Amino acid sequence: MSGLEGKIVVVTGAGRGLGAAFATSLAMAGCRLILCGRRMGDLETVGRAVTRLSGHHPDLVTLDLADAPSVRDAVKQIEARLSHVDILINNAAMWLESSTEPYEDKAVLQVINSAIAGTFLFTQGLRSLMEASEAPDVVTIGSISGLPNAALQSVSVPFYAAKHGQTALAEGLRQTFAGTDFRSILVNPPYLDDVQPDHPDWKAAGQRQKGQRGTGRDVIEAVIFALTRPRHVSLTIDIDADEGGLHPR
Repeated sequence: MSGLEGKIVVVTGAGRGLGAAFATSLAMAGCRLILCGRRMGDLETVGRAVTRLSGHHPDLVTLDLADAPSVRDAVKQIEARLSHVDILINNAAMWLESSTEPYEDKAVLQVINSAIAGTFLFTQGLRSLMEASEAPDVVTIGSISGLPNAALQSVSVPFYAAKHGQTALAEGLRQTFAGTDFRSILVNPPYLDDVQPDHPDWKAAGQRQKGQRGTGRDVIEAVIFALTRPRHVSLTIDIDADEGGLHPR
């Protein structure tokens, strides 16, 4: 994790799962964190865990990426607290599983708006703060569902489309950032088992063999690897697995 100490990092979807694991891992690396999520109660729980494990006290900001006013308010809160942002990790995403029944309008709009429109608007809103950084990085946590010709498996068409949109968003940012200090980093995970740095299964995840399902640790280590490359290296990483990956057994 060399090179991350002192970095100011905004993490979306930080109230649980992969976002919570990002929060703890990056805090232990010496980063200052701004944790964003839909439910303040979840953020407070993660914040206490981060403080207990690392001694760092993260800032907490409520954010619903499916709601434009919430995005604007979150940006304003972050602007009021910080002079710059070094790293934005666009981790938040709404899940929508495949179903034979019609989907509710709200569920479809949430999964697509949060992944694409809200993520773009949040990134755009924080750009001025990131321009004040010496080494700004935008990290998008996509999915193998967003890769060309990926099988639907058990995901819904709206989720599948949203993840394809996220892949396009990361690529569009990469092209937009050409000639600037910014990097656009994309990591596409498969189906994952949730593991947390303060739990025994985190250590065990590092001993998994090929053929076993991926974990959140794989994603976090991939992101940290990408962030700590020289500035002229910008990576897209696809994390595959024999179980739950592009071509499951």
